[in-house]
Amino acid sequence: AASQEKPPRTHPPLSALCLPPSSQIYPIHLPRETRTRRALLICNIEFEYLSRRNGAEVDVVGMTKLLEGLGYMVDTHYNLTSQGMAKVMKDFADHKEHQTSDSTFLVFMSHGLRAGLCGTKSRDETTDILSLDTIYEIFNNQNCRALLGKPKVVLIQACRGGKRGSVLVSDSADPAAPAPGSADGFPEQLEAETIREVHLESDFATLHSSTPDTLSWRTAEKGTFFIQHLVEQFRNHACDSNLQEIFRKVQRAFESFPRQLPSQERTTLLRKFYLFPGH
Repeated sequence: AASQEKPPRTHPPLSALCLPPSSQIYPIHLPRETRTRRALLICNIEFEYLSRRNGAEVDVVGMTKLLEGLGYMVDTHYNLTSQGMAKVMKDFADHKEHQTSDSTFLVFMSHGLRAGLCGTKSRDETTDILSLDTIYEIFNNQNCRALLGKPKVVLIQACRGGKRGSVLVSDSADPAAPAPGSADGFPEQLEAETIREVHLESDFATLHSSTPDTLSWRTAEKGTFFIQHLVEQFRNHACDSNLQEIFRKVQRAFESFPRQLPSQERTTLLRKFYLFPGH
């Protein structure tokens, strides 16, 4: 009897199993002439009770030139209380230009503690402190719909405590989220054309100048080490690297400076963000 051969088993090509490149990268609004990118920069230099942040002016100049070179119109504010910072953020979040933008940068420079950023009237950990949660609340998908699905890059230059970021080590070998439930469900009758469920907080990318509880370092002549390295890495690599790759390059720049290490935190990017895709 003739043997019955089974047809060869076929597999879909690997390319079919991968998402197309366009869905893995945040879209950029082109042409540039019709794009309205905006960035917010808040810098506290003078304080009523805390020391002056000498050299911070150098950071502002460096970041402003960088952001303008990346195509952002920079809204700059100086010497605000925590309430003033919150108001400025709310006003910025309401800008109509975000509708025709593809992203934003939110840059904060101040004294800081583990609890947050110091306003100009801050005395200690409980007076005039801007909680970092406030930043994400103001710009989340509920309160800033114009930036829904668009990268929101948060850069924070501030101490996060009084500890040094380094430790002496030796080569010794001596060892020394709730599951989703029905309680938060939505009625199945909702029509997708009019209402859709989205993440409350997404598309953020945050880089702190240091790890929790540790100091950030600054010189009066050149500004902070964090902003210096940040500007350098963006200028050298924004043309061909995505945002998180640039963040890692900034962190690598601190390998020979163990007192400080920038930290990526609360990052919820769903795609890769290239400032100049295709270049």
